[in-house]
Amino acid sequence: MTAPDGQAAAGRSQPRPAPLRVAVLGSGVVGTEVVRLLVTQSADLAARVGAPLELVGVAVRDLAADRDPVVDRALLTTDAAELVTRADVVVEVMGGIEPARSLLLSAIAHGAAVVTANKALLAQDGPTLYAAADAAQVDLYFEAAVAGAIPIVRPVRESLVGDRVLRVLGILNGTTNYVLDRMATEGLDLDAAVAEAQSLGYAEADPTADVEGYDAAAKAAILASLAFHTRVSIDDVDREGISSVTADDVAWAERTGYVIKLLAIAERQGDGIQVRVHPALVPVAHPLAGVRGAFNAVFVEAEAAGELMFYGRGAGGAPTASAVLGDVVSVARHRVLGGRGPVESSYAALPVLPASAARTRYQIRLDVTDRPGVLAQVATTLGDRGVSIEAIRQVPELPGALGRDGVALLIITTHEASEEALAGTVAAIAELDSVRRVISVLRVEGA
Repeated sequence: MTAPDGQAAAGRSQPRPAPLRVAVLGSGVVGTEVVRLLVTQSADLAARVGAPLELVGVAVRDLAADRDPVVDRALLTTDAAELVTRADVVVEVMGGIEPARSLLLSAIAHGAAVVTANKALLAQDGPTLYAAADAAQVDLYFEAAVAGAIPIVRPVRESLVGDRVLRVLGILNGTTNYVLDRMATEGLDLDAAVAEAQSLGYAEADPTADVEGYDAAAKAAILASLAFHTRVSIDDVDREGISSVTADDVAWAERTGYVIKLLAIAERQGDGIQVRVHPALVPVAHPLAGVRGAFNAVFVEAEAAGELMFYGRGAGGAPTASAVLGDVVSVARHRVLGGRGPVESSYAALPVLPASAARTRYQIRLDVTDRPGVLAQVATTLGDRGVSIEAIRQVPELPGALGRDGVALLIITTHEASEEALAGTVAAIAELDSVRRVISVLRVEGA
């Protein structure tokens, strides 16, 4: 008896899907961990994708360099340009602008999906990559470019796409968070805390990108672009690092109920957006104040969803590789099942406002002559320039010489004011004969 056609078809084995060829550009800390996951979790990844993932090559600069045994030396090549032409998925973890940009554009032109952790490239020239990927109808994924293992790109780009994001407030650099945390808990000065971070591998030999805020600024540009459907480059980000933060600043922050954090902020201001990175005072009750050590956190405020916080390890080989592999599985599934992931959304084209348009609260610390009328003189100067005082505190007796030679400390917290108004006010205060020194001016965020 002949079986019905359907039963015969069901009884026949289905053809095994062809492997998807994966190329990895870079074999540093992150690249090595990406290879490790591809090799050690190959069966699970194949089941999740619907097809095997075949590692076809790892591009490196030096074939002779010592490497983790998990990286098969037979797969190493210095010809990255050739490697990207024979891959279905290209993973870029080499960093830098060039040759990364040229290699990714070549990969896209040859029909490969791209997964990158390159925040600097995306922040400087992301639209070029987005346009190329759109024209070639391939995926461009970059979860690992912002906050390591923390899933923040996908929630902002996909989960909140039906909402209206109002503000993104984040600790996006683990090195600076570790440094500021050690200054707060152990009383270290900046140089000592940076040296400790370097000894633990959190900071590079040259910590400039972290300490001066360049790393956080690149990530802020990417998040702002996604959150506000507007092209934002790193050049649009007002940036200030932590190099001017002193142990005294950190100690007084604690005494006044705050913690100093290097924050990346992207927010709506009227009909535009303002994006900045700078040290700020965060109230101890705010969730970001409790982010310790080298951890990262992103606080998102949306119109319908309300307040959301994403927290976790923002750097390191294994955490970043986890985010990379999540993207690899997503783009590989699209290759097997069809379809594409999200493309660039820049329809809003909101103007990116200058730093002077930013509005926030401030804390100003002054050394003043300890005599009657000084407080009123300073308060009048602020009021004349439209800066309203929320609280003012005079400390007449301080350790050391202060308080014994007619000098007092004045701590002023303002209501919300523009950066432009505040800058002019501080300049005017500094000219008062009763003001010995403007010790510090710090923004207050999250209050």
